[in-house]
Amino acid sequence: MRKLLVAIFLMGFVCNGFGQYKLRMNATEIYESIQKLNFLGSVLYVAAHPDDENTHLISYFSKGVHARIAYMSLTRGDGGQNLIGPELRELLGVIRTQELLQARRIDGGIQYFSRANDFGYSKHPNETLEIWNKNEVLSDLVYVIRKFQPDVIINRFDHRSPGTTHGHHTASAMLSVEAFDLAANSSAFPEQLKRLSIWQPKRLFWNQSWFFYGSREKFEKADKTNLFVMDIGSYYPTLGLSNSEIAAKSRSQHSSQGFGATAVRGSAIEYLEPIRGGMPEKDVFEGIDTSWNRVKGGKAIGEILSKVEREFDFTNPSKSVPELIKAYRLILKLEDEHWRQIKLEEIKNIIYHCSGLFLEAVAIAPYTTVGRKVDVKIEAINRSNIPIKLNEIQLVKEDKILKPNEAFYTHKTLVGSAFLKPTSPYWLEEKGSLGMYKVSDENLIGLPESPPPYSVLFYVNILGQDFYFEKPVVYKYNDPAQGETYKPFAVVPKASVHVEEKVLIFGDEKAQRIPVKVKSFTENLKGNLSLKAPDGWNISPENQEVILNAKGEEKTFWFEVIPPKNQSEGDLIPQLKVGVEAFENQLIEINYEHIPEQKILLPGSAKLVKIDLQKKGEKIGYIVGAGDSVPENLKQIGYEVEIISPQNITAENLQRFDAVVLGIRAFNVIDELMFKNKILFDYVKNGGNILVQYNTSRDVLTQEVAPYDIQLSRDRVTDENSEVRFLDKNHPVLNFPNKITEKDFEGWVQERGLYFPDKWSEEFTAILSMNDKNESPMNGSLLVAKYGKGYYVYTGLSFFRELPEGVPGAYRLLANILSLGK
Repeated sequence: MRKLLVAIFLMGFVCNGFGQYKLRMNATEIYESIQKLNFLGSVLYVAAHPDDENTHLISYFSKGVHARIAYMSLTRGDGGQNLIGPELRELLGVIRTQELLQARRIDGGIQYFSRANDFGYSKHPNETLEIWNKNEVLSDLVYVIRKFQPDVIINRFDHRSPGTTHGHHTASAMLSVEAFDLAANSSAFPEQLKRLSIWQPKRLFWNQSWFFYGSREKFEKADKTNLFVMDIGSYYPTLGLSNSEIAAKSRSQHSSQGFGATAVRGSAIEYLEPIRGGMPEKDVFEGIDTSWNRVKGGKAIGEILSKVEREFDFTNPSKSVPELIKAYRLILKLEDEHWRQIKLEEIKNIIYHCSGLFLEAVAIAPYTTVGRKVDVKIEAINRSNIPIKLNEIQLVKEDKILKPNEAFYTHKTLVGSAFLKPTSPYWLEEKGSLGMYKVSDENLIGLPESPPPYSVLFYVNILGQDFYFEKPVVYKYNDPAQGETYKPFAVVPKASVHVEEKVLIFGDEKAQRIPVKVKSFTENLKGNLSLKAPDGWNISPENQEVILNAKGEEKTFWFEVIPPKNQSEGDLIPQLKVGVEAFENQLIEINYEHIPEQKILLPGSAKLVKIDLQKKGEKIGYIVGAGDSVPENLKQIGYEVEIISPQNITAENLQRFDAVVLGIRAFNVIDELMFKNKILFDYVKNGGNILVQYNTSRDVLTQEVAPYDIQLSRDRVTDENSEVRFLDKNHPVLNFPNKITEKDFEGWVQERGLYFPDKWSEEFTAILSMNDKNESPMNGSLLVAKYGKGYYVYTGLSFFRELPEGVPGAYRLLANILSLGK
């Protein structure tokens, strides 16, 4: 937390744990805002995922050039991995969205997204664009270009090299090149032109880097005569930071991906290859007027604001207010609607901070339920000698003179609306597809997050000029360790209901007692709880009465679920009826120190799976790697699972287990395995059974991940429906205790597997062969070796993705692996 607070302090964020809500700016930040006010130019950076962006360039254009700079990430990174917690898919996308927003608050950029869903690794842009709805993603990109109106677009990736990198990467560049021209075409997405105008950017670049060449040495030898070279290693004396330091802090916000960065001070060279618009000589804005002369009527504004910038008093910013108000009145008269709206918001914010004005609306509770009123405490204070009058708050007349440094407090009650939705990421409100999120409200497309549910309008008069300021309702409390702490204010349903386990596996016909949790967000909740199951499944009792008297009270209700005789899959849906209302969703809270608290409303259902499953052995030791839910999944099919800490990897401890499983990337993240790997191998030699799940080839801590030679690679099969061929049909792992057939590889999700070995010693038996379309067979997804009395198994199959999704064949195959030698 300390690292985050230091970063926030340096960049002017004075609140703990709620980076969205910037309370005030210091004189340096005000001056920086005035410099940006005097620059009328924009840059859009385009790539595929959170963490693809070049924070060095974003920071440079924002802090050094003072341009408007935005990052358009086509996806929210939902298909990635999570190094800080168990959240995957949609929940990981929420985390990575907020990490990007934290990064932009540090480097000064603006954040946009498309509706594309990060469905996982893709080898070719053709596959990517088949799974994405190309037309919708292209529409979103054109929409953002027309809305943001960039003079310059910079792609992170090359559009001319399909198949050489992640398909999402190349697709992002291909779509950007296409959108560069389409944004100016009135025939392209004409429905957008009801609210926006066509726009033609002037230049398009590809941001080259050494990693596109394979090594720094190769890049140094490459011909760079066609590249525009920029040294962006600037030092900003008023901030006391170099551009690289700001960029490193921004980059380090991607905690879930392990992208903490250390700044390298001094010269920093960036390379841009012109794709459209030609090669500039000195400046990417060359030939573009970025002064106030760019707009009709702007000359007088520029003269006033240049004077404000020259004469800015860092000890008394309020001295600038009279001239700023003169400029504000002239900006109001501008004919150019685009720049008028942008610069009005900018200058209004500067006037607010220069005058020392502080306006705040704090809810007395952290949340409310749909339709209920919200009690809000209002604070208004003028911390300067500028005459300020508070005319109205939320259309209620006040006529209050704000005397210097005298706080004014009052209370307001905001009327609740039955039409207001509970707080949740807008892109998760409707069911989408594998490749796309569904967003029916076109006003939300492109936005990084849902707007705050409640805001308060303050109408004030400053030196004879009327202004209104809209402030989001927030929740504030005093934390004993951190002091004043802010959280987003939320609207929640009356109740949250969910089956505790998201996947319920039945390996036989025995009934299971299933817990269902109900949490109340209102007082005196009374209702009736039942479970809906597919045909053939029986539930007892049919329903249960729910009485929760206190707000925040939570209870667990137990139901007996009896599976059918035959294999079956379906959803187990909890339903809580309260009067005429029915609740079937779970309110999930995500709370990490580096991002604001998030509330997500998702279905509270669980997947029911009845499978024909046999297993041998009972006790499994699990060595946790980078984090996955496999231990919980193993418990569901009847294994007794014990977590083994690195310090407890001893010969004496291991002999207690029928099998030992290493979690994903264990050889990437557990330092002790550099010398304790021999203990694992001896366990196998003495009759044990070890399963090692995938490790990345690049950051492996030791080459001895197996008792025999094995070479990890980047081989992967991304098509979850690709054909799986059996190389050794008679091997025990395919026959005992479950007979594995091609049907067991149906219904897999996201991918077959990743980071397969591509070379191994003859002691290993390759079990499976698979490949993506138009690729050579890959045989390293499942390797089994007899070592001494036991079995050593290495697999790149994505059990960590398949088991949480309840894929029957993945459970059957895993049971066979753990039963080897039994």
